[in-house]
Amino acid sequence: ISLYLLICNKIYLEFTHVEKSIPVKHKVKENITKQTTNTLNTSFQQPIQYKPKPDTSIGTLIIEKINLNKNIYPIKSKENNIEQNITILEHSEEPSIENSIMFIAAHSGTGKLAFFKNLDKLKTNDIIELTYKSKKYLYKVKDIWEIKKTGTINVEKENKTQLILTTCSPTNDENQLIINSIQIKKES
Repeated sequence: ISLYLLICNKIYLEFTHVEKSIPVKHKVKENITKQTTNTLNTSFQQPIQYKPKPDTSIGTLIIEKINLNKNIYPIKSKENNIEQNITILEHSEEPSIENSIMFIAAHSGTGKLAFFKNLDKLKTNDIIELTYKSKKYLYKVKDIWEIKKTGTINVEKENKTQLILTTCSPTNDENQLIINSIQIKKES
């Protein structure tokens, strides 16, 4: 019997201990919840400050005929990415350099990244404006052709400053559209 009473007493003490500890734990959680809620309410009362992303563009490509006005970024910038913007290709030279050549590419087709979707609407003698490092350059379209997509563009270097625009052909998935334009005017 004494062993039975001892076991019953032990069970009773454990049960009452558990019963007593549950409300205490609940109160602790409740206090933590109230403190967290008060902290959250306090933080929401403060004005949220919006910091716009700094503009790292170095210029703008404008082609009025196809309603294009898009920023360009330095070659080594993460924004100079065909999956985000129009892109200056490697081996491009600045338009301020006499007889230089700059290559710019972008997606065509449909969707929000198809910045060159209407590039095929350009014709010989159409005007392209490039603002680059606060200087304005005007180009006139000289030649338009298509080549097979190979990952490279072979363009005959002229004795003039050139701007080459390229995108996928709108009529043949295996081809690439090339627009060769010649600089006709520099403004500062």
